[in-house]
Amino acid sequence: MDTESAAGRGSVQSGSSEGWALADLLAGDLARLAALTQVAFGVAADPATVVVEPVAYPFGSPATAALLRVRGAEGEWALFCKVLQHVRHWPLLHLLPPEAQQGFADELPWRAELELWSEVMAPTFPPGLRPPLLHAVIDLGDDRLAVWMENVEEDPGTWDLARYRRAGHQIGRWNARSRSPELLASTGLPKGFALRMYAENAVAHRGLEPLASDELWAHPWLAPHADLRRQLLGLAPIIPDLLDRLDGLEQALPHGDASPQNLLVPADDPETFVAIDVSFRSPHALGMDLSQLLLGLTHAGIVPATDLPDVADAILPAYVEGLRAEGWTGDRDEVECAFAATTLLRSGFDGFRYELLSAPVEDEAARAQFDERIEMARFIADRAAAVLTP
Repeated sequence: MDTESAAGRGSVQSGSSEGWALADLLAGDLARLAALTQVAFGVAADPATVVVEPVAYPFGSPATAALLRVRGAEGEWALFCKVLQHVRHWPLLHLLPPEAQQGFADELPWRAELELWSEVMAPTFPPGLRPPLLHAVIDLGDDRLAVWMENVEEDPGTWDLARYRRAGHQIGRWNARSRSPELLASTGLPKGFALRMYAENAVAHRGLEPLASDELWAHPWLAPHADLRRQLLGLAPIIPDLLDRLDGLEQALPHGDASPQNLLVPADDPETFVAIDVSFRSPHALGMDLSQLLLGLTHAGIVPATDLPDVADAILPAYVEGLRAEGWTGDRDEVECAFAATTLLRSGFDGFRYELLSAPVEDEAARAQFDERIEMARFIADRAAAVLTP
């Protein structure tokens, strides 16, 4: 995980790891770090010379307390540490409606990241896709865990269409291998649970409420897009039907946030992907993972919205080919339906950068960022209308 990609993940609104000292991570036992590096690299770390680099991350990651890269002073070793937390510690929890806060905190599986290394997950990874090496999980107390893992030095290459196709194929193979009744039942959650919770909370309050505001949409940057507003409000009534429809399709246990930022490409093995940051870990329809693969770099301001049609047309057939490579014989149209529906639900209604509206109207840089999300929403809405409505 290099600095550039981490910055990309936090380019919109990023949290800070500054408040976490090395002693916090090791619960006061600095000798534990020396033991970790001795086993992993054959070098006992000198705590007095360790370099700790905080890594930015999105505030919208409620189960993340900190991301830290920890290195030897001479670069002889490096580890990556992610601090997981119970959602009750999330600084933005209070922004949810009061009636939703407790349920969200109680129900979101904040330890889901650890599933990457579980015995049931290991057989699901196809060749060319793997989790990072896990070195240690340390209980910090008060429902916080420090997960020490491989520091993946990333290949500097860009995400061209060939890389998108390769990722789509590998995610398809992974999803196809994650369909067993035993694996789906292991979550203890019903079909579509995570997406339904997102739709009922984030989409309802961050998406539909602003869309309904005449005052907000009178802003000079939004007023020219009244047709997009009407289109999204016209799609809103079918949200419950879409959720039910998705639950009726073939299910898999998805990555849940399979954006390019979470599919690291190692510099020393650029044909492999290293999967990190799993979420939405309940059974969902095949095709769900394509939504974040499509939009992740546009959310981060790296891939322009004008590229989305080409990316979508590349990853969908590659994903289906990956499914078929693992013996899946289902209907491609159902996958396309799940792709379009999930993309709409996760980013169509609430992907706008409303916080930029506080900038001066003549601020061209802010306007350009805002317009990117307008074009993203327009693409999502048009694709949803074409695929999901008669």
